[in-house]
Amino acid sequence: MACSRRYESQRDQLAQQSFNMEQANYTIQSLKDTKTTVEAMKIGAKEMKRSYKQVKMDQIEDLQDQLEDMMEEASEVQEALSRSYGTPDIDEDELEADMRASSAPSIPEGVPSDSKTNKDGVLVDEFGLPQIPAT
Repeated sequence: MACSRRYESQRDQLAQQSFNMEQANYTIQSLKDTKTTVEAMKIGAKEMKRSYKQVKMDQIEDLQDQLEDMMEEASEVQEALSRSYGTPDIDEDELEADMRASSAPSIPEGVPSDSKTNKDGVLVDEFGLPQIPAT
């Protein structure tokens, strides 16, 4: 049995050593990945700095001011176009009363007829509406 304990002990030691090596390899790979990431970040930051040198904040603010002025002018134009020209205020009730009082032509009643003239002798179509002579 003593031999078997020694083998188990050696097996446990080898397993621990193998685990330690795997951990070391993982750490090395993580460091390589970190280095690659940091290099990419440096390149990105350098490129951003180069790009920002081409952007002039004063020009952007001037453009924003110009756009704001143009929007205000467009609003003034729209306001001017929508002005009324001295049209009096219309009283809705009065307008409705005027419409009721006016004599509108009567609406034809009944079913369309086949007669060619109405009671006044005017040529009509199948709906009883006056026909317009073709020219």
